[in-house]
Amino acid sequence: MRFEFATATRILFGLGRLDEVSTLTAEMGRRVFIVTGHTVQRAEPLIKQLKQKNLETVIFNVQGEPTTDLVLNGVDEARQSHCDMVIGIGGGSVLDTGKAVAALLANEGDLFDYLEVIGRGRPLKRPSAPCIAIPTTSGTGTEVTRNAVLTSPRHRIKVSLRSLTMLPRLAVIDPLLTHSLSPEITASTGLDALTQLIEPYVSRVPNPLIDPICLDGIVRVARSLRKAYDKGDDESAREDMALASLFSGLALANAKLGAVHGIAGPMGGMIPVPHGVACARLLPIVMMTNIKALESRFSDSPVLKRYGEIAKTLTGESQAESRDGVRWIQDLCQLLNIPGLSQYGLAKKDFPELVGKVKQASSMKGNPIDLTDEEILNILNHAMGKEVSE
Repeated sequence: MRFEFATATRILFGLGRLDEVSTLTAEMGRRVFIVTGHTVQRAEPLIKQLKQKNLETVIFNVQGEPTTDLVLNGVDEARQSHCDMVIGIGGGSVLDTGKAVAALLANEGDLFDYLEVIGRGRPLKRPSAPCIAIPTTSGTGTEVTRNAVLTSPRHRIKVSLRSLTMLPRLAVIDPLLTHSLSPEITASTGLDALTQLIEPYVSRVPNPLIDPICLDGIVRVARSLRKAYDKGDDESAREDMALASLFSGLALANAKLGAVHGIAGPMGGMIPVPHGVACARLLPIVMMTNIKALESRFSDSPVLKRYGEIAKTLTGESQAESRDGVRWIQDLCQLLNIPGLSQYGLAKKDFPELVGKVKQASSMKGNPIDLTDEEILNILNHAMGKEVSE
């Protein structure tokens, strides 16, 4: 048995933990590059605290999912402002941007020297500048992962900047920051977290250290995502979802993912679909495809038992079978109004190019079974708006 476990140097979780950040920031640097969303509203309490500690701040706004150009602009601004540390406070796109900027602040050369697939893929030689990650959504778990996912518009693809040295110095998860999330973002990010709990659990390279974390996170999503969607200020539901999101980040950072991410990543580089929406739409379709493929080609696979455990965990029924878990997720997606991907521009003319990119995606290496081109095409066809058949 071989496995590893790596995460942020320090993790703070709980209601009100944001209030502790300014003191800890003062121990890491004096001029802070703050990466936040399209407005600074959620970051304003933190900025106020930092100024009370006589720390200088530079604000950098992220609108939409991060691109290579955005990160290059951020690095230039951080260097010109002589910032010595980075705080990302926002959703997964904000945190990925912050982690990438922190990495490049400490390493010479260009972003494309270090990017996978479209770059030179060189390893980062030096640890990132001190980085604090503060999520304001419950879905990506990016605060405890070792990579940043970036879109290259020129190449129409998403790629990763990846290194163990990119793990944040501090991750602060304060569920209070998620109370104002819209139902739509609550749904898509919550189902992204569920995907990141399920895929590592059934991957072909499982990790016994994160298996119980995955199952515990699945329980929390099952009992609390609908509650958080219906009532955004439900404190216990938001706490459950924040913890499930953290667990999902720990899981994906230390085990493999699968075909949901193997498809969602390349798709996100081709059409303007939010990553969480793509994962939400693909999850039950990929699960059913994997189950049917395993039953057909590897009927004695232990992964089939794991899909059964997921079904029991989701439904709370001790007699539930793997397909019951798929139906449970399909029903939840319908209740949460997850749209078909044709609404974001996915069309059949895109399928040949997309299938080629999917087959090269690193996440596909973790899928419990190799999928055929026909199976991938069937997934894409259903993801446009049709329900998956049994």
